[in-house]
Amino acid sequence: MPTVVLFLGVSVFLIIGGSSLQGLLNNVLNWVTSNMGWGYMWIYIINFLFFVYLMLSKYGNIRLGEPTDKPVYKNFQWGSMVFATAIDASILMLSMVDPLRYVQHPEGSVKPYSVTAYNLAHMYGQYDWGPMAWLMFAAPTIAIGYMMYNKKRKIQSLSDAITILDGEKLWQNIARKIVNLLVVFGIMGGVGASVGLEIPIISKVLSSLTGIPDNLNMKLGLFLVLFIIFALTVFKGLNGGIDKLSNAHIWTAIIFLAIVLLVGPTVYILNSETNSVGLLIQKFIPMSMNTVPNGRPGIAQQETIFYWGWWLSYMPFMGLFIAKISKGRTIRQIVMGMLTYGALGCMSFYAVFGGYSLWLQKTGALNLTHILNTQGQAAVISAVLGTLPMKYVMFAFYFISCFIFLATTISSSAFVLSSFTSLPLGPGKEPSRVNRMTWVVVFILFSFSLVVVGGFETVQTFCTLAGFPLMFVCILIIMSVFKMIKNDPTVIRNPRWTPRRGKKPVTVERKSAIKGKLILWPKNTINRH
Repeated sequence: MPTVVLFLGVSVFLIIGGSSLQGLLNNVLNWVTSNMGWGYMWIYIINFLFFVYLMLSKYGNIRLGEPTDKPVYKNFQWGSMVFATAIDASILMLSMVDPLRYVQHPEGSVKPYSVTAYNLAHMYGQYDWGPMAWLMFAAPTIAIGYMMYNKKRKIQSLSDAITILDGEKLWQNIARKIVNLLVVFGIMGGVGASVGLEIPIISKVLSSLTGIPDNLNMKLGLFLVLFIIFALTVFKGLNGGIDKLSNAHIWTAIIFLAIVLLVGPTVYILNSETNSVGLLIQKFIPMSMNTVPNGRPGIAQQETIFYWGWWLSYMPFMGLFIAKISKGRTIRQIVMGMLTYGALGCMSFYAVFGGYSLWLQKTGALNLTHILNTQGQAAVISAVLGTLPMKYVMFAFYFISCFIFLATTISSSAFVLSSFTSLPLGPGKEPSRVNRMTWVVVFILFSFSLVVVGGFETVQTFCTLAGFPLMFVCILIIMSVFKMIKNDPTVIRNPRWTPRRGKKPVTVERKSAIKGKLILWPKNTINRH
């Protein structure tokens, strides 16, 4: 497997280079943000507009499966699974830290730490985890689901769902192999970078909880525990291990969110979120096209490009998962579900955790921006948790939440990667245990190499680069989705908008009746809704 060799080589290079590589990686990140930011912006704009159009048009009525199929899962159950699988421990961390970056480095001429800076700081992160981001999962979900349930085709890799690459010509075979390689590169880079971001913070929290020094040995111990968990869950298979983790981690996150909201400055958080929703609506279009052509990219623009790369790297993994649980749902239901359960769920974390950290900074309870600039984001998380009642209980709860999130994400990703890189599997067959375990080892080694290099910019660089080639894959998927649905029988049979459930057609007079045609003839009736 060339991708395994590639990431093993990169891991060894990073471990040998260590922190001396931070400058090089920072330069790479700055170059990509300055020169390729427009590409990330446009792919998200095109994707967002396309799927909003599908949701609002006749194509939204197309169902994944037979016309009579009903959704396998109820709406809340489906939304919970989608939300729980898409997010990982990163949101528990970045939702506290991101607003602190924005408030000291606001966009344009806004003065740092001003009222406007605080208002914008609370809103920016919600844009990066909001509707634009979540609809990036719609393209692979609908493409894979349509091929699986409508065309009755077996889908083992993302290239199987890209219909414009169907065929046995040489260029088509080569293109499919390239797509599969880029998908594996994206998932590996994005998810591996997530672990590299999260382990230092989990280590810091554990140190605050136990008093054990936060050093490389602590991080090595965490990687060892993660390896054992990953090995057991992936070795047992999807139903035996990963599902159990998925059922647990969403509830731990919701409980922790509720605790912070109730014991924190509740009114301030609710007021801030109400204001942020208004700002998000007002600035949605300018932020979606903020390329800063006449100046240096600011923190907000750099963060957006980083997140766009990150969401792209998760796109194939999430598309396959959501498609598998979406049989019986229409395109409209899937898109609306992503906008509600997904986007609103993530925004709630930034509303509560971001609001609380900004409140601590604004009131002078803690100088969190100073802690961030001098000690790093792991120290910020530890300081914020230390302000909560029963702080050691909060440390323990946060540690458990992050650890379960992390184990779920990596176990699921290793399972998907092993499926993408396996030979054709028979019905009901899972990838071999050797393949699954290989990816667990590669994940752990690559993530550890990022920890050795250190620095948040290292994680940003790899996430941004991992998502870059997937922009082209996304374009191919969007083209394939349009090709699939434009001749769908549902659209052909019902070219007009389908009546809402429970509404009966109402017969009305047409002008054609004046010409002597029978008013009640089917062709002379229309539906009112």
